[in-house]
Amino acid sequence: MMSTAESMADRIDTSYFDLRHTFESAQPLTFHADAEIEKGYMRYSTYDDVLQLRFFGDSRSGSIHMKSLAGMPEHCVEKEVVRRFRLNDDLPKIYKMINTDNAIGNATRHFHGMRLTLNDPWEATLCFIVSQFNNVKRIRLIVRKLIATYGMEIKDKEGRVIGKAFPRSEDLAGATEKELMECGTGFRGRYIASAAKFCTNNLDLYKLNAKDYDSLMENLMEIDGVGEKVADCVALMGYGNLRAFPIDVWVKRTLEKMYFNGKDKNIKYLKEFAQERWGDYAGYAQQYIFWHGREIMKK
Repeated sequence: MMSTAESMADRIDTSYFDLRHTFESAQPLTFHADAEIEKGYMRYSTYDDVLQLRFFGDSRSGSIHMKSLAGMPEHCVEKEVVRRFRLNDDLPKIYKMINTDNAIGNATRHFHGMRLTLNDPWEATLCFIVSQFNNVKRIRLIVRKLIATYGMEIKDKEGRVIGKAFPRSEDLAGATEKELMECGTGFRGRYIASAAKFCTNNLDLYKLNAKDYDSLMENLMEIDGVGEKVADCVALMGYGNLRAFPIDVWVKRTLEKMYFNGKDKNIKYLKEFAQERWGDYAGYAQQYIFWHGREIMKK
């Protein structure tokens, strides 16, 4: 671990960014990155590198100091971190657009600086298939086991192994359902095996139109094991489409509690409600409602 800011190779100044809330809020990095949040430390693998980050400051003003362990050029490291944590998003403007009432206003104040992340489409697909009928602790165990078992070794310039890469679909395409179940996937092993083969041989996730929400959802739901909720998660966190509004049990209950006096509403109605209320920033509203709802339900 880096002990000082000077140990890092590069730095980005930040505002409206909170590493804890972003890391802990059930996004793909939650499921596989290493973090010591109290020290502002995070380490995570991409497909060909291991990045080490230290965050200093608070959600109003801070800085991210970063280093590539594989020797990636500094400008490439910065580009990756800015993209991954969506640091170019104008969060004050987004807050202004989504703070339509006291309920969500309380959520944005409580989780000030929580940002959506933008992840590789396959990474997001695999993580959210694993997330079905699961909890964060178990999702993390499964995803990290898949990385340990199927991820390719990442080496530094001296040839030393510094970590395992997040496995690509082709790395998993030859795995059997039984082999995947040995990673703790349970019934999800079937869907992971099918999705890996389909995304390797039939669907190029990297050629889908990220901006066309309807066609993106249609294409993603061709994948076995990807229903509307998972497709919305992938559209939001794998493609950055902010029209996506994933609705799981937590979000459904929270919306009903916050806006409909606890009355049951179907998911189609709730998605239409979200689009009318938050429009182009519905995805950000969803993330704050989702995480705020988890806190409400815990209490």
